[in-house]
Amino acid sequence: MTVEEQMNVLKKKTAEIVSEEDLREKLERAQRASRPLRVKLGLDPSAPDIHLGHAVVLRKLREFQDLGHEVILVVGDFTGRIGDPTGKSEARRQLSQDEVVENARTYQEQAHKILDPAKTRIAFNGEWLSKLMFEDVIKLASKYTVARMLEREEFSERFREERPIYIHEFFYPFMQAYDSVALRADVELGGTDQKFNILFGRMLQREYDQQPQVAMLMPILVGTDGAKKMSKSVGNYIGVAEPPSEMYGKTMSISDDVMMTFYELATTLPDDEIEAVRVGLASGRLHPRDAKRRLAREIVALYHGPRAAMAAEEEFDAVFREGNLPEDVPEAPISGADLEDGRMWCPRLIVAAGLADSTSEARRLIDQGAVRVDDKRVTDPQAYVAVRPGMVIRVGKRRFARVRVD
Repeated sequence: MTVEEQMNVLKKKTAEIVSEEDLREKLERAQRASRPLRVKLGLDPSAPDIHLGHAVVLRKLREFQDLGHEVILVVGDFTGRIGDPTGKSEARRQLSQDEVVENARTYQEQAHKILDPAKTRIAFNGEWLSKLMFEDVIKLASKYTVARMLEREEFSERFREERPIYIHEFFYPFMQAYDSVALRADVELGGTDQKFNILFGRMLQREYDQQPQVAMLMPILVGTDGAKKMSKSVGNYIGVAEPPSEMYGKTMSISDDVMMTFYELATTLPDDEIEAVRVGLASGRLHPRDAKRRLAREIVALYHGPRAAMAAEEEFDAVFREGNLPEDVPEAPISGADLEDGRMWCPRLIVAAGLADSTSEARRLIDQGAVRVDDKRVTDPQAYVAVRPGMVIRVGKRRFARVRVD
């Protein structure tokens, strides 16, 4: 492709590029030198799953790959042990090395659902960050002032409210920026919430006499709640490795208000087809339910294939329209030793079945009317349930467990 054709592809669906002129110049120089751009994305493995929010950025990376550029996925095995303060009102819990390694492994597997593994370079930033001497860190820290660091929203808010800011948190943007120096990155991708960190990389590259990277910022995908950024910690996410039925059901649960945002950011449909959906909804010719069913099929097909998407839709219809159980209800082993005269406190049973993380969460679910045992709603959080093999516990519309008594 010509430089202008590449620009047209790469600008699509981006929120901001700092700057377009720099990107065009880099593409022109790369074309003259017959070399690809080095395009970087940093992922700190703070949780083991990649969700559709991450996929927005990964798909832009795939576009760079398809245009012949070098994609570098930087796994933050070093920075992940500190934690990105972005969007956090308090310090993140520092991860152990074992947690980071395991999360990094699953990140790579799931990222390859979108990226071409043969064209993806995986780099661990511990390769260069762990080799820095204390003198190097001091020199790095001399490149920026505390006053400028406190301009960052997360830090300024905590400073005003006299909540702790730990010195190690200041080093996170330095380390992420140093990744760009170590790799001599031409372009760095991230969500709009990563603007501070990515621009920090531009600043640090100048200090090391490198051409500053282009910051390509992608829109943030809202979660299934329609309010907050998609996040595993909030619980409003759709994971790229989730089973087709779970992925389909979660997509069907999103509100009509955010449906078009999902069409734009979570599918690969052509612009004219997305616009046809928008026009159909606005005119009333297309029912929101039918538009959402198509959306769910498109998303499932991206990660599991068209056949799995159709099967997930059939199962969804069987469960939610006809009141049937899913074909494959997970089995929940319950120890007979934990029963009291064959009964168990319902919140404890829900936790033991893997349908809630804590009894307090289980009590809230019961209060919300979300819990059924053998299709009978449980309304009393203090209730005890007679436990028998084969009984089915249901939480909400999509979560089931079949009891096995050991």
